[in-house]
Amino acid sequence: MGAAITVEGLRKEYSSRHGKVVALGGLDLTVPVGGVFGFLGANGAGKTTAIRAIVGHLRPSGGTVSVLDHEVPGQLAKVIDRVGALVEQPAFFPSFTGERNLELLARSRGFPLRRVDEVLHTVNLSERADSRFSTYSLGMRQRLGVAAVLLKDPELLILDEPANGLDPPGILEMRTLLRRLGAEGRTVFVSSHILSEVEQTADRLGIIAHGRAVATGTVREFLAGGVSRVRVRVAGGADATDAARQVLQAAGYPSTSAPDAHDDPDGALVVELAIERADEVTRALAQHDLWVRELSPIERTLEDAFLAATAEPEAGGQ
Repeated sequence: MGAAITVEGLRKEYSSRHGKVVALGGLDLTVPVGGVFGFLGANGAGKTTAIRAIVGHLRPSGGTVSVLDHEVPGQLAKVIDRVGALVEQPAFFPSFTGERNLELLARSRGFPLRRVDEVLHTVNLSERADSRFSTYSLGMRQRLGVAAVLLKDPELLILDEPANGLDPPGILEMRTLLRRLGAEGRTVFVSSHILSEVEQTADRLGIIAHGRAVATGTVREFLAGGVSRVRVRVAGGADATDAARQVLQAAGYPSTSAPDAHDDPDGALVVELAIERADEVTRALAQHDLWVRELSPIERTLEDAFLAATAEPEAGGQ
């Protein structure tokens, strides 16, 4: 088998009173088989439009989509039983229990009823299987939706913002579920704008901006790239910190205040510099009788990588 999902030159345009609106402007994306693939983008970047094209809910204006080596939408019927998608909040009967809702869905689709207990266990809802859907929290409702998708035991799961609106415990439950599903050998394609969650959940990432993919790779690759930074704190209080800033600026090492500087009366500085060259900072400060009492690397976050990948080019740039 090739890739789980292959998107080439995908375009989607809409007409409006103000003219043509381009939702996707030539999206290229390859999702390998197995693990969790995070699909990132700001609101309005085109994530949901792309997902709806991938699952055959809309016809693109151009380009091609292939799912499990089958063209979509033309060959979707041949592969639909191997794909589970949760693009919109599924409709369940509020007065029926979670178990009863899944039983009705299983019967209507011809799935074996034994799958109901299995998927309830998978999404950690066995203890609330006999509770009415109307009593479920938002997180439980989201997990029941995933359970419904799992009834067909799909190879590929496509989930659009499954953690959206959840409280911290609900987000943690969803994160644990997605990681477990990916570890089972399934391919989990999940869109999100909650960067911290994707950083802890996904194996690989694709970032979309203005309807185009601007970066793809493993989470490790994203976190390893970019400019290294070190955190510097000197002895002597706020006056010494101000003096250190001026010394570093004159020595060619511009610095900024650490994000938590307002909570620290002595302050700390952030210098864009590889940790291997940190001795240069120490030497420059020591020459002015400023003594370092903290010098530590700052790990790059997915937020840093995302902002770098989606940054608008400067005016006049190439």
